[in-house]
Amino acid sequence: MNRLLLALLLLAAAPLQAAEIKLSTWNIAWLTLRPPTDRALPRDLTPREPGDFNLLANYARRLDADVLALQEVDGPEAAARILDPRDYNFFFADERDIQRTGFAVRRNLRVIRNADLEELDLNPHARFSLRRGTDITVEVDGRMLRLLSVHLKAGCREAADEGRDCETLMQQSEILAGWISARRREGTAFAILGDFNRRFPTPRDPVLSQLNAAAPLTRANEGVSNPCWSDARGGRPFISHILLGGPARGWLVPDSLRVMIYAERERSMRQRLSDHCPISVRLRVG
Repeated sequence: MNRLLLALLLLAAAPLQAAEIKLSTWNIAWLTLRPPTDRALPRDLTPREPGDFNLLANYARRLDADVLALQEVDGPEAAARILDPRDYNFFFADERDIQRTGFAVRRNLRVIRNADLEELDLNPHARFSLRRGTDITVEVDGRMLRLLSVHLKAGCREAADEGRDCETLMQQSEILAGWISARRREGTAFAILGDFNRRFPTPRDPVLSQLNAAAPLTRANEGVSNPCWSDARGGRPFISHILLGGPARGWLVPDSLRVMIYAERERSMRQRLSDHCPISVRLRVG
């Protein structure tokens, strides 16, 4: 048999390699280029120095995410200080708040911008309003992956907590459950990433239960403690999470969860970098 023909037959018989992407989320804690005197900023906010942006940019390069869900970022100009716009396209919620959700996506990936999940902002006219969800669809090797970046209400981290903050969080949870139900009806692969401001010690947590009732979910960081800014007592429970649904649950690469911790350990650096560390997983899409 002709050697060229044999090589072509062997190539045709070889299994196709599924595309793999790195999916990450990072709350960068009031990342803005506004001066500290800006009235829209909290009075006690520690301003970042030029070197802090350089440190964050170094960590972003090390993270090397294909798709990065962002929280607490003041739009594309601020994002471009730590993520190279030659490599990434930016997508942010269409609002004027400083603490916005968004995405940075590698330019080699095709993105469809969906309407913001506006309903998550239950107090749109407040000085520090709640955050909309940023909703995009990314095409990976011909497969579509629907993604939602969220930053939910603070002040209700535990199931035992009560009060107005918890009422607000449960309202947001109901809105998220509706978004999940829509994806389930479509049969779409999807993920919700971001700062839920909620610990999920068990699947029976009321917030997580409500979301799982809308569609079965895989929490990529389930059963793992968060080493971000850990001390002698060890890691802490996560409040940022990556939830996978639909076919995306089967795309999760086993043992691919990573948390990028900062080399800087001084307490002051928690405000100059972020009190959150980026977390990531890999998806083998196919």
